Amino acid sequence: MAQQRPIRHEILTWDDVDKLVDVLVPQIRSAGRFDAMILITRGGIVPGGLLAEALDISEVLTAAVSFSEDPLLKEEMKIWPRFLQFPTNALLTGRRVLTVDDVWGSGRTSTAVKSRAEAAGAVTHTCVFHFNPYRSLFSKAEPDFYGAITDAFIVYPWETDRGLLGISGFTPNPIGSPETN
Repeated sequence: MAQQRPIRHEILTWDDVDKLVDVLVPQIRSAGRFDAMILITRGGIVPGGLLAEALDISEVLTAAVSFSEDPLLKEEMKIWPRFLQFPTNALLTGRRVLTVDDVWGSGRTSTAVKSRAEAAGAVTHTCVFHFNPYRSLFSKAEPDFYGAITDAFIVYPWETDRGLLGISGFTPNPIGSPETN
């Protein structure tokens, strides 16, 4: 068996996030005005909120998607998405919609949301802070807009107080501590 190399982790600061927004906003604006935004929970909530504010998109909707394990399938990636929450067709039909998530890893969640919104009659574009083409299950699909390409496991600043999944040697400094001033 080939030995897998360890997953590289990248811990971002709020300044890093601001730079990603600065990269994304001109890309998105060049595609024209969007009528609404779908934030994919949970990862897309913070990035989507920041982009909604920067792009002045006031109609912000959410989609929650689950890929529960099916004990009958040996390959997890063949599982169909289950939509726990999704905007009604009336909110999407005939509208330009931007779907936002934090990361495009396998791409399953973003493509599932995009497909369902398009089935409802929306013209949909996908946007993520980070695109990992090395993990994507889709050879011809990728996000329409992305802030950066990565092969790392990204830890965003809003995630650092929830534990770092075994990443040792990192303790976030509270705002106002001498180390951050």
